[in-house]
Parts: sequence; structure tokens; C-alpha cells
Amino acid sequence: MSTTIKVIGYHIDAFGHVNNARYLEFLEAARWDWLESYDAYRWFKQMDIAVVVVNININYRLPVYVGERLVIDSYLQHAGQKSGVLKQIITRQEDKQVVADAEVTFVFVNMKTGKAIPIEGEIRDKFELLTAPKED
Repeated sequence: MSTTIKVIGYHIDAFGHVNNARYLEFLEAARWDWLESYDAYRWFKQMDIAVVVVNININYRLPVYVGERLVIDSYLQHAGQKSGVLKQIITRQEDKQVVADAEVTFVFVNMKTGKAIPIEGEIRDKFELLTAPKED
């Protein structure tokens, strides 16, 4: 799944390039696009199950400036019994250069109890729908 974001003025820091914290916002916007594109996500919401980020490892590779367009590709890299890892790659649209990449570890949380829940049974079935390849 790909998300495109145009860099605008308030994304820029005092040094004239995208601030490192903004990349986290770009990645989050792309994760929401990824999740909301699946019907299974609606089932998780109805069941009061949230997808919660527990760790992000990000590599900043190249600076990005106002007016540039970024393409963020998101795909499941790993699915375990208790957590999953989503790989996200941010590429500058104009020259196809990778400007940043991240591995985002997440768990499913029961919103009523606030506790992480294993990825098994019906949750595993729905989770596999989230991880099935989709066309953009």
C-alpha cells in the first residue's frame, strides 16, 4: 500500500529540511491509510481491539525539502503470536531515492481491559486478512 505526501512549509525546521519528528507523522498517516483500506480493520474496531505501536526504529537517510513529494510504502514484514512488524519505506517521488525507512512493531490491545492480546483464533483470521497483498 502506498501513500503520497507533499512536503509543505510547516513540515520544515530551522535548518530548512523536514524535521525528524515529522517523519513519524508521515509514517502514522501511511499506517492509517494501510489499516483503513482493509475491511478486517472495521471488525477490529467493532470488537474494541486496537492496533497499538510499541516500538519504532527509523533510519533517516536523506534530507527532504518543501515542495517535494514523498511516497510511503507500508507492508507487513513479520507476524508473530503476540506482535507484528510493519516495514515502511519513504521514497522521494521525483528521484526515487529512499529518504527514510522504519520498522514499526505493534500489538493488538483489548480496549476494555487495556491488555495486549495474542494473535490467535478469530483475531489471527482477521489479522491474516490485514496482511494479504492488496492492490493500490
